[in-house]
Amino acid sequence: MTEFHYAKDPDGIATITWDVPGKSMNVMSFEGLAELDECIDRALADAAVKGVIITSGKKDFAGGMDLNILARMRDEAGENPAQGLFDGIMRMHGLLRKIERAGMDPKTLKGGKPVVAALPGTAAGIGLEVPLACHRIIAADNPKAKIGLPEIMVGLFPGAGGTTRLVRKLGPMAAAPFLLEGKMQEPKKMKAAGVVDEVVPAGELLARAKEWVLSAKDADLVKPWDQKGYKMPGGAPYHPAGYMTFVGANAMVMGRTMGVYPAAKALLSAVYEGALVPFDAALRVEARWFVNVLMNPSSSAMIRSLFINKEALEKGANRPSVPDQSVKKVGVLGAGMMGAGIAHVSASAGIEVVLIDATQEAADRGKAHSEALLDKGMKRGKVTAEKKEEVLSRISATTDYAALEGCDLIVEAVFEDPKVKAEVTARTEAVVGADCIFATNTSTLPITELARASKRPDQFIGIHFFSPVDKMMLVEIIRGAETGDTAVAKALDFVRQIRKTPIVVNDARFFYANRCIIPYINEGIRMVREGVAPALIENAAKLVGMPLGPLQLVDETSIDLGVKIAKATRAAMGDTYPDGEVDEVLFWMADEGRLGRKANAGFYAYDEAGKRIGLWEGLSAKYAEAAEQPDLSEVKHRLLFSQVLEAVRALEDGVLTDIREGDVGAILGWGFAPWSGGPFSWLDMLGAERAVNLCSGLAAKFGPRFAAPDLLREMAARGESFYGRFGAGKKAA
Repeated sequence: MTEFHYAKDPDGIATITWDVPGKSMNVMSFEGLAELDECIDRALADAAVKGVIITSGKKDFAGGMDLNILARMRDEAGENPAQGLFDGIMRMHGLLRKIERAGMDPKTLKGGKPVVAALPGTAAGIGLEVPLACHRIIAADNPKAKIGLPEIMVGLFPGAGGTTRLVRKLGPMAAAPFLLEGKMQEPKKMKAAGVVDEVVPAGELLARAKEWVLSAKDADLVKPWDQKGYKMPGGAPYHPAGYMTFVGANAMVMGRTMGVYPAAKALLSAVYEGALVPFDAALRVEARWFVNVLMNPSSSAMIRSLFINKEALEKGANRPSVPDQSVKKVGVLGAGMMGAGIAHVSASAGIEVVLIDATQEAADRGKAHSEALLDKGMKRGKVTAEKKEEVLSRISATTDYAALEGCDLIVEAVFEDPKVKAEVTARTEAVVGADCIFATNTSTLPITELARASKRPDQFIGIHFFSPVDKMMLVEIIRGAETGDTAVAKALDFVRQIRKTPIVVNDARFFYANRCIIPYINEGIRMVREGVAPALIENAAKLVGMPLGPLQLVDETSIDLGVKIAKATRAAMGDTYPDGEVDEVLFWMADEGRLGRKANAGFYAYDEAGKRIGLWEGLSAKYAEAAEQPDLSEVKHRLLFSQVLEAVRALEDGVLTDIREGDVGAILGWGFAPWSGGPFSWLDMLGAERAVNLCSGLAAKFGPRFAAPDLLREMAARGESFYGRFGAGKKAA
């Protein structure tokens, strides 16, 4: 399979075109690297070649390294994996250094052949690292293109020289947003930042690249860091200005990551240490730190969950084998925040939307929500006036159920009351066609029970969106007892159309996401009642990688909602209800009028503008902090195991049938410690035996909610891991 194509024109310009067969976006493989190496050698050895253009045969340049390959690198690196990985990475550095030096005399730095990268569109990861090794980067003026180094987002950092080159090109401070945040920007902004050298009209890209090659002088080919007397922009670590940069960067990284993301720390170390030595030594430093990250189980888990598994689910890994069910027209019942959000993402994806509410005023308000989001997008330059008009024209706001005629999917998002939902189900089914799928957006009500109001329970399904709909990437699809495959396929195809990530779970109280997040919130509240310092609870949560502490999270979702869920759960469970201690605190807070952020009063105090200003002092006045506080690790384990054990029980109960969905759903749905790769990945890192031992200690001290599930005990006895037993798409139930 040829991934790089070589051609030489009469003017002596060799064009190396990257065009991976069968893929819409180029991704780098080891085979591709070998082919690129051969092409470069061929160009440098041919006296008739005056220079080289590296470009793409696709609309974009490249999407980065094939992460499926990176995920296997450690396992395939031999008996000494660290050395094997290091040797492989250094070979990659050798290739890019060969491009950079381009045959020039090592002493005089003359006689090299100019190499230019011509980027027609998006260039990410190694798709930018290769151009950074070229002598000039020319990008097409394509506002849809994104250029950058997003590796940090999947638990890595640029390890093919991108870290070292970008820092030496821009300086540590200017390079930080691209390295530490993975910021991707359009070509013109990257030119303004100094990453890209030129931006030209798309039709002139190759002509301009050729023009530059033919006019380039020896001095144009020598990178600043290869020139005598090079000084790093902004100052090296022990320069007065540079010193402050690194002090600030270290504080920023620790503040944002709480020390739980190994890639961020490794990146900072590679930049700092690399800045102290010559360029070629810096590449070795970068390679060693990159190996350090690859050897860390966190990076493997993040790559697996946030790329490989996420991509598999988005492509329909668990989709039933039925014909295409793409949605043409969707009816959204209920124009509140959730319904309005669903209407917006649907219309933005090109789907015709009928948005219904009880009054025209409410329906119009729901459509106005979409208009407000589009206006915000216009202010940020991400939405054009034409795009806004196009999206809004697809939304029909009305009170008339007759307008639902012709819809092939209904998404009901009315008040969480079975009677109200049953009423709108009946009214809808009286209008829509026999093939229309009916989906209810609910976070707690059992789908099988709600389906009783339908004449076609096989076409009734749950689609649980997370708020805010336009920002949250996860959608939980719930299969009721009688839900058929066509309904599941319709839901999956709809989620794909609106560019979100689906997981499919079976019907049970709270489904999967809420089943796991409610115990996390409850554990935090339970600790408050015990006298654990609220600040210790909240900070322990952040130190294990949770985006919000449990007390802040319940403020954000509203305390009165928590009260409502608690009352409904207690009514359903009767004497087996386990959370009376939690309710004591929660109900007291509600009685005090502290309903959370929406009321500017909750576990936290807020100023008049709604800004959080610290934990509410009245909390400690009611529930005095104990003189002796628990160990930090104990608090961390309580918060993590409260979620993780519920995920295992969901697998045992058949609510989850694929651990990939459990891991991806946890990270995207409620932000479960992304560094871990998800609850099942975290248990695999910990080891089933150690997990059981920790659970035994917690259960002895705090009660049976921490008892290890039978499945976990069985796996500990057999020495099994979750991905060893249930991975690679193996069904768990």
